[in-house]
Amino acid sequence: MPVSLAVRIEHWPIAGSFTISRGSVTEVVTVVAELTDGVHRGRGECRPYARYGETPEGVQAEIEALASDIAGGLDRAALQSRLHAGAARNALDCAFWDLEAKRAETTVAALIGLPEPAPLVTAYTLSLGAPDAMAEAARAASSRPLLKVKLGGGDGRDPARIAAVRDGAPNAELIVDANEGWTGAALGQNLAACAAARVTLVEQPLPADDDAALETIERPIAVCADESAHDRASLRKLVGRYDAINIKLDKTGGLTEALALAGAAREAGLTIMVGCMLASSLAMAPAALLAQGAAIVDLDGPLLLARDREHGLVYEGSLMRPPTPDLWG
Repeated sequence: MPVSLAVRIEHWPIAGSFTISRGSVTEVVTVVAELTDGVHRGRGECRPYARYGETPEGVQAEIEALASDIAGGLDRAALQSRLHAGAARNALDCAFWDLEAKRAETTVAALIGLPEPAPLVTAYTLSLGAPDAMAEAARAASSRPLLKVKLGGGDGRDPARIAAVRDGAPNAELIVDANEGWTGAALGQNLAACAAARVTLVEQPLPADDDAALETIERPIAVCADESAHDRASLRKLVGRYDAINIKLDKTGGLTEALALAGAAREAGLTIMVGCMLASSLAMAPAALLAQGAAIVDLDGPLLLARDREHGLVYEGSLMRPPTPDLWG
């Protein structure tokens, strides 16, 4: 049966605000692609990201441009070479997976040949702020087993911030995300402060186009590539600079490439982290399948929203239940 395409932009308010080194947001704008053959429906959600030159309107147009090709038989395999890695391909790739599962009356896990997904412990993110404010946020979240701490303030106070978070949450495992916000001059001091606070891992301390210093500096804790890592084409430059890789479907361009990247990264000796952009449960659902077996899971996007979509993921504290077919997969 021929497949038709619908694309829409959605707005999701954040509970309060969310701050990283690049600024603050109070709303998340996502793009949803929907494929239907008249009987079955498949959906995928992406978060266009300005850091990568994406806009919701541009991503929507990029997806809509393929409507006639999809009606003419373009499938998920052919999609991989039609669109570059990024948000647009992610939404369509995940919609194709969902539609394939619905048509086959099975699950995406079964289609791939994986065990059905199990519940996962996800990180919970603390926004960048003043040390006192971050300590208060850490105390409020101190019962969660894994906290992700946004740093990269650029004001020299990151050592104080991570020490304050550790004081506020003495028993939680901590990971840090600097979002490219550190400089080479401050790298050693900031990594030492993180090591002193018993941080497990630091994501993307330096800008993606200026991270060569990681090859020569002593790394007291694991360093994870985020903005430096997109798809398999980016993998070669990571070995020797990074210990781990944060795989996000909006960067890889969907679950298909993400699965391939995870396999290649493991072969290269890199630890796997699965992360997300801020988005609803529809964007998290395919990533939850990828995250099975990952060393670190960071899929708390819906927890940071003021509301989630119908049939959204169920979170019991930091324990994330697998998606139901009503949502995806």
